[in-house]
Amino acid sequence: MRPTGKLHLGHYHGVLKNWVKLQHEFECFFFVADWHALTTNYDDPSGIEQSVWDMVIDWLAAGVNPGSSTMFIQSQVPEHAELHLLLSMITPLGWLERVPTFKDQQEKLREKDLATYGFLGYPLLQSADILVYRAGKVPVGADQVSHVEITREIARRFNHIYGREPGFEEQAEGAIVKMGKKNAKLYRNLKRRYQEEGDMDALETARALLKEQQNISLGDRERLYGYIEGGGKVILPEPQPLLTPESKLPGLDGQKMSKSYNNYIGLREEPDSVAQKVRTMQTDPQRVRRTDAGEPEKCPVWGMHKIYSDADTQEWVQNGCRSAGIGCLDCKKPLIDAIVEEQRPLHERAREYEGNPDLVHSILQEGREHARDAARDTLEEVRAAMGLHYR
Repeated sequence: MRPTGKLHLGHYHGVLKNWVKLQHEFECFFFVADWHALTTNYDDPSGIEQSVWDMVIDWLAAGVNPGSSTMFIQSQVPEHAELHLLLSMITPLGWLERVPTFKDQQEKLREKDLATYGFLGYPLLQSADILVYRAGKVPVGADQVSHVEITREIARRFNHIYGREPGFEEQAEGAIVKMGKKNAKLYRNLKRRYQEEGDMDALETARALLKEQQNISLGDRERLYGYIEGGGKVILPEPQPLLTPESKLPGLDGQKMSKSYNNYIGLREEPDSVAQKVRTMQTDPQRVRRTDAGEPEKCPVWGMHKIYSDADTQEWVQNGCRSAGIGCLDCKKPLIDAIVEEQRPLHERAREYEGNPDLVHSILQEGREHARDAARDTLEEVRAAMGLHYR
């Protein structure tokens, strides 16, 4: 996530609640993309550092747990930059120029001078961010799937160019023997079924078999992944997009919640401020007077009720609005209470970290070390494949 400072409830419902869930299902790497912030804000980096701390505290307040995931700052893991450089040697310019968000962002940010390599190359840096951890899944919204797709293309191209190491087949056959007679026989059978019959179930079973093997090295495992697919060694596995449920939480005006629209409620907004913002929300324009009947579907407040209110409250809102039985301030009261209640534990967790900045630093330091260990393993293989492995 780019360091944009303190987050809002749209981030919480759209991203962070999903991160909290994923950290218990997968090995997760969550990082502050501070280099990415420079691709569009290189001319004024003054706010980046404070934005990093504010955002990390919001992550922690939301329940992202450093004991269940790895949290770090991108620029403190230089392997991201090295892999970005190495991948740039094989990435055609046309691939970067056709990324949908490239022209879209240029159009939206016309007041900025974005004729820089950093801006053109940011999708490749994103690819390096993913591939350096050999990520299997990347949680993204539907509008970001194209970034995962270019990452897959780059991994495929890299493996095609560099995966056929000298003696590849001999080394693969030797790795099969190390698996033991029973597993070796099963692997060969699955390989034949996939390559001769196109049996995708056999491919998935073979991948699962290799994942369980304790007596072969990581290099042999990747070699055998490639061998069954009829290619070379898979040095950089192709990731899959893991679609994030779209946030259904609207902003205070009914549009998407965004700082740029100034229609947001902060993740750690003070209760009085939450109440003031919700009370002044625009409502159904037909309800000019208290006695006018309204239509909830035309009111931004109803969009929030659908997220925060239970079935009984929603029914009360529907009936009361359409019959003019309740006023707009009556309608907003349970919504204010629900938002303040949801934020209560977030405030409590945040206070622990705001009062102890050294704890936040130590979390990021520990995350950095873990991330670097994983990234170094990838770079060792990448350098060797590209002829850059010196004694």
